[in-house]
Amino acid sequence: MNELERYAWIELALTPHIGAETFLHLIKYYGCARNALDAPFSEIKSFTRSQVGQYWQKDEAKRAAEAALEWEQSNNNARLLLLADEDFPPMLAEGLTPPPLLFLRGNSQCLHQPALAIVGSRHATPQANRIARDFATELAQKEVLIVSGMADGIDTAAHQGALRGKGMTVAVWGTGIDRVYPARNKDLAQQITAQGCIVSEFPLGTRPLAGNFPRRNRLIAALSQGTLVVEAAIESGSLITARLASEMGREVMAVPGSIDNPLSKGCHLLIKQGAKLVESLQDIVQECPLLLQKTQLLAYSDQKAGKTVLNVSQAEHKDSPKQTQPELVPDKVLTEIEQTILTGLGYGVVHPDTLITTLGIAAADVYANLIALELEGWVTALPGGCYQRVKS
Repeated sequence: MNELERYAWIELALTPHIGAETFLHLIKYYGCARNALDAPFSEIKSFTRSQVGQYWQKDEAKRAAEAALEWEQSNNNARLLLLADEDFPPMLAEGLTPPPLLFLRGNSQCLHQPALAIVGSRHATPQANRIARDFATELAQKEVLIVSGMADGIDTAAHQGALRGKGMTVAVWGTGIDRVYPARNKDLAQQITAQGCIVSEFPLGTRPLAGNFPRRNRLIAALSQGTLVVEAAIESGSLITARLASEMGREVMAVPGSIDNPLSKGCHLLIKQGAKLVESLQDIVQECPLLLQKTQLLAYSDQKAGKTVLNVSQAEHKDSPKQTQPELVPDKVLTEIEQTILTGLGYGVVHPDTLITTLGIAAADVYANLIALELEGWVTALPGGCYQRVKS
């Protein structure tokens, strides 16, 4: 594709009210973007029922294209990736109408890596954030790309876990790529750019409008071999991502939680509808075996030979150098009363008064031991004076 046609492609893709399907119809009919842009509006309007007419003869799309090209040229690791480019991710062309244009920052090659989406509540409990972070770390250490939307809660925890595991992660945004949302994730966005990729299909300057996020969610689902939901309410946008993944033929998994936690009800609904219940890394790999292709081949070979199959979380690539594991500092031995309080907490959100009543322990002892457990990292304090266990 020459430079003139590339510019025309970008301009057509950024024309308001020209969606992906209309774009592809126009390219197919006219043969190229330049011909479509030069066509009279009387022909163009037959391809769409939207309000494209009031924009078609204006300079809005041209200004957006010029801004996009300037952004690409003036920012390090910035790229406009066209559907016509040879390295456009093939996963995005399976199960959905692919976006004609993507804004990228970072390493675009990671979009071709085996990937798992990890999504969930923006208001996740500490325990759920830890679970998402731990899964992301383990998978990243095994060269699985972690995909999410960089929202508060589970999304942020998933990206952090991948970065902690020294792996790669992709954040798909529902805003223009020049806007960080939420703003407090500015540092995280820089880390993702350096150790993965940020993706947006929205024009520069696009604000975080509610209608943008279902579009973002479809890209999260499409880039991934499976979607893992960690804590989500019934109304959560994560269920949209799960539904889209299912419609694309991708695997859907969910982490169960307490029946008293409203943020677990979305996961429970998915499990009732057939999603894989996930408690361990092994559950994920069983549902998405291609995520760890080398490890899976080794395990399958051992199984065929009649040997004991290694736990996937412990298996190593034969061609990988052996890594020295850091020395682990053992947890403090719990006292009997601390263990009793942890058992009484379970994994739900519990007020100390409930423990006092159910366990028959003096209030002073309950509060003193909760503080000790919090300092040791076993529990976390929540709004309203409640506590939740965050470690097994």
